[in-house]
Amino acid sequence: MRTLVAIAAAVALMVGAVAPAAYAGGSTGTNVALGLASFAVFNQLVGPLLHPRPHVREVVVERPVYVAPAPVVVVQRAHAYPNVIQYPNGRYELHGDGIYSAYQWIWIPNPAPLPPPPPPPPVQ
Repeated sequence: MRTLVAIAAAVALMVGAVAPAAYAGGSTGTNVALGLASFAVFNQLVGPLLHPRPHVREVVVERPVYVAPAPVVVVQRAHAYPNVIQYPNGRYELHGDGIYSAYQWIWIPNPAPLPPPPPPPPVQ
């Protein structure tokens, strides 16, 4: 088989070499384009004979395989710093996680002290 291809290639080259330049075409650009196109067609036709592709077996699955979706895991980070800061008249609390909602410090005042109880009624 290889000898047949080699003989055909040799004949094609000899015919191309023997052909006079007058029959090749009118301009050089056309000659180059036709030469490249014929080379591409030659490669498409002869290439599979010289370099056959390995046979790949197809695997057919008779029934579909269903995969359950992966569970969603929410990881909450422990704060490396305090999220509540106490003051004598109130406290700041840190709200938000920094990912889905922005961090925000909220001031929460202490409740007002209760008024003193009324004085006892006078004794008579």
